[in-house]
Amino acid sequence: MEKDPVVRICSAQIAGIWEDPEKTLKKVEVFIRHASVSGAALICFPEQFATGWDPESNKNSEALNGNIISSLRDYAKENAIGVLGSLRERHDPFPKNTAVAIDRDGRIIASYAKMHLFSHRNEHTRFAPGTELGMFTLGSLKFGIAICYDLRFPDLFRLYAKKGVHAVLVPAAWPENRIHHWELFIKTRALENQMYVVGINATGTTPVDSYSGSSMTADPDGTIISRANDAEQLLFCDLDVSAVETARQSFPAQKDRKDEIYRRLSV
Repeated sequence: MEKDPVVRICSAQIAGIWEDPEKTLKKVEVFIRHASVSGAALICFPEQFATGWDPESNKNSEALNGNIISSLRDYAKENAIGVLGSLRERHDPFPKNTAVAIDRDGRIIASYAKMHLFSHRNEHTRFAPGTELGMFTLGSLKFGIAICYDLRFPDLFRLYAKKGVHAVLVPAAWPENRIHHWELFIKTRALENQMYVVGINATGTTPVDSYSGSSMTADPDGTIISRANDAEQLLFCDLDVSAVETARQSFPAQKDRKDEIYRRLSV
């Protein structure tokens, strides 16, 4: 069967219930059901959506077979929709800040642990960094996963582009006072790699910070094609693989990279 060239993504911009995964999971079930009825193939939640992002807390960390991911797997299967959610993954000696992709049958198809930990708020002292990429395919599109602060590091997105990724999903807890950086990085990472970049941000206020949403998607030309305000909402966007292929074929800038020279000069 021919794969669908267009994939509808739903960014679930929500305010989780602080450090209460059970109540938050009950809350998001409604959003998942609505996204499925609205034709989305995948619904994505912000960084550590079930607990709220806290760079210095190991509380409510779970294994991938714990309640958070198990509940998302059940919701995915019940509603025939893919789900992307992140959590504090239990790991020795420190947990990982991990995003997990689940398919419409409730199977885990990819995971990614945040590679660049936010040392500005001491995240590196309480969490272990990831060391691997996270990729999966949905329809005709190949997806990569990054998390929040990763947006500031172009090398990760370049690696995804070299692997043939068409879109990178970025669950985040990006604070209101740096929201102009959020848009800048999403547009830049999309344009320089000629890919979609989908930023799914938190909204509301927590003991850690204040968040103003602004979830958004940039296309392969770096143009914002969908944008949320600061309220809780579901933001839908259709991603077309042909837009990525056309951008890369019509303006093949990556062929002019000098990777061997960069490596030599960096020694």
